[in-house]
Amino acid sequence: MSLRTEPYRILVVDDSPFIHKAVQKALVPAGYEICGTGRNGKEAVAAYGDLKPDLLIMDITMPIMDGITAAREITIEFPEAVIMLLSAMGDEEIRGQAQESGVKSFATKPFTNQELVVEVQKLLCPRS
Repeated sequence: MSLRTEPYRILVVDDSPFIHKAVQKALVPAGYEICGTGRNGKEAVAAYGDLKPDLLIMDITMPIMDGITAAREITIEFPEAVIMLLSAMGDEEIRGQAQESGVKSFATKPFTNQELVVEVQKLLCPRS
């Protein structure tokens, strides 16, 4: 087994510039690379195909295309995609729809830097 030498690449898609900054502030110091950003689900689908990130962190409620629809489209083409949805809503029905769409994790906003780093580590390094 070879050790990974490059940082994990993360695509962040949220219509809030504040969330882009918060995710970057939490993950870059922990050694992750933000390889791209987007503001809606349509941009997420396009960017995912171009960038092939290790992880996509995406909001649920966005203009043009929501995160659940985007996750569904991405996992049809890329079944190995690792997607974490962020939402201010913790509704069980939404969580169920998210899991059916191929989402691996669900985080509630607001989050602390440590909470986000721990959740990302669980997804990308499950044995560490």
